[in-house]
Amino acid sequence: MSEYKLFVQRIGLVGITNILVAISSLILLPILTKNFSIGEYGIWVQITTTIGLMPNIATLGLPYTMVRFLSAEKDENRIREGFYSISAVVLVSTFIISVLMFIFAQNIANGILGGDVQLAMVLAVIIFFACLNAFLLNYFRTFQQMKRYSIFLLIQTYLGVFIVSYFALMGFSIYTAALGLLAANITTLIVMLPFIISNIGFKIPKFSNMREYLSFGLPTVPSNLSYWITDSSDRYVIGIFLGTAFVGYYSPGYTLGNIIMLILAPFTLLLPSVLPKYYEDNNMEQVDVFLKYSLKYFLLVAIPSAVGLSLLSKPILNILTTTEIAANGYLITPFVALSAILIGIYGITSNILVLEKKTKIIGTVWIICAILNLGLNIIMVPYLGILGAAAVTLISYVVAFSIMLYYSNKFFTFDFNVKFIIKSIISSILIAVIIILSRPEGILNIAIVVVVCAAVYFASIILLKGVEKSEFKFFKNMLNE
Repeated sequence: MSEYKLFVQRIGLVGITNILVAISSLILLPILTKNFSIGEYGIWVQITTTIGLMPNIATLGLPYTMVRFLSAEKDENRIREGFYSISAVVLVSTFIISVLMFIFAQNIANGILGGDVQLAMVLAVIIFFACLNAFLLNYFRTFQQMKRYSIFLLIQTYLGVFIVSYFALMGFSIYTAALGLLAANITTLIVMLPFIISNIGFKIPKFSNMREYLSFGLPTVPSNLSYWITDSSDRYVIGIFLGTAFVGYYSPGYTLGNIIMLILAPFTLLLPSVLPKYYEDNNMEQVDVFLKYSLKYFLLVAIPSAVGLSLLSKPILNILTTTEIAANGYLITPFVALSAILIGIYGITSNILVLEKKTKIIGTVWIICAILNLGLNIIMVPYLGILGAAAVTLISYVVAFSIMLYYSNKFFTFDFNVKFIIKSIISSILIAVIIILSRPEGILNIAIVVVVCAAVYFASIILLKGVEKSEFKFFKNMLNE
């Protein structure tokens, strides 16, 4: 098997793993919302949001540094020196962050955790292990041990799902569920470490290259933090201004709309490995083909999915959560679904700037969007509630999409195939009519309507000649490269 095909298999494996990780949140959603109060569920959302934030700060951009500097290194002594130098710094910085969270537990509790100081203290400890796990997982990514990377990521994710689900179903408190999440993180760390030590041995670091490592890693922190602010900080703002119950109303609808991002996963994984080959050979025609068809096939599924999820949001949330959450949060889904389409287009077109090595523009885009997102949320949430937060999410992604489109077209222009987009929208209107007329309730009725809508949509697309037979060969050729 060629090295290239092996690489494609590896990123495909990671893509499937990431999808399974994303699905885990949907598995937990009905368990948590039906067994905790809405306020407790809102607190849980704040816990997971914080866990998503802290590795971006505590690890100082060093996981990416490890991938960049050690992935091509052949000298085992240099690998050990680099890994343990970076590990020691990450350990210290993570410990400091956790201690600060512990010291300010009262403030954190009052701000986002409904005043539960003990829970804030547990969160500080969870952050310590979660950050270390995030770093150690990048060791396997660095040295292309993708099977182990995927296995350990799934162990951490689904061990947490199992333990938290058990405690929730048995009637334990949110505090006990958080302890279960802590246990999952500690277990994953204990399992991973022996594999790493047996692989490269142990060495007391001399920190000989840390200046270079930090100068590379630290500048990535603002960009990573800015993306998190744009994507997740609205939960904090909602919690502070409206309370944890409203976070509980907001999050399920957001999660449902964000399912569309799973459609983007294969493209974000495959395109960065496929495009550079043609770009370096100055084969811009082939670059155009891959970008054009990637965008087309993403929109082929994303547009009807956005329509379907938006119109079925309330009955789906009634099944997955409670009638109270569904009644208060179903209008969030359309905003997020449309935002996901825009960020999907952004994700595909941003490959142009990566090929042109203009990644500073990408970082600048997210810094601008983060400032805009946070500012607008502070202004709009107190007056418009969770709908204001959803609207701000859409505005932020419209800005990111617009700026990316402007700069991408300066370097490279490819066909957006507006005719196809119109045909997809027309076909999606047909399924919208079916959903509105049928008004399905319950799992079986929703499933039947989804199957019917899928059949009608693709039949309409084919009749309108939105997809040619020759185009079905695109993905086959892409995977066989």
